Amino acid sequence: MSRIGRMPIAVPAGVTVEIAENNKVTVKGPKGTLERVLPAEMAIAKDGDTIVVTRPNDLKKMKSLHGLTRTLINNMVVGVTEGYEKKLEVNGVGYRAAKQGKKLVLNLGYSHPVEMEDPEGIETVVDGQNIILVKGIDKEKVGQFAAEIRDKRRPEPYKGKGIKYADETIRRKVGKTGKK
Repeated sequence: MSRIGRMPIAVPAGVTVEIAENNKVTVKGPKGTLERVLPAEMAIAKDGDTIVVTRPNDLKKMKSLHGLTRTLINNMVVGVTEGYEKKLEVNGVGYRAAKQGKKLVLNLGYSHPVEMEDPEGIETVVDGQNIILVKGIDKEKVGQFAAEIRDKRRPEPYKGKGIKYADETIRRKVGKTGKK
């Protein structure tokens, strides 16, 4: 049995979960509403204030979908109650981030500033000049947008300049040495 898939999902107070045909799950909570169509093979049942996901058989594909389906529903429930947040750090001399309305303006040592528009449902907050917080209720979108921001200037291994996640460690390399 899938250890993750077997675990029931607790639905907190103030959150409503609706399961329509074709496994279309809608989760409404204090922070917003999330909708997702999940694999049709999985049986999703609401049992009081918990949700249980069961699988039809023990084929490898069903086993993998079991844990995935349960995790996706759990992520939706956590998203509408607490939301998700990714923290990015901008390191480097002259590298800075600023917010102009719904635009994130990044100065990353290029000849031009890089402008990024906040996607729908995602909010970026600049804390100081070098910390960017990406917030939202959809875990997938938050992670994707944070990765797109990081891609504008990935951290390099010699001086560590670039945009990195707050919990990321950069593997540093030793620079070249002079002649003797």
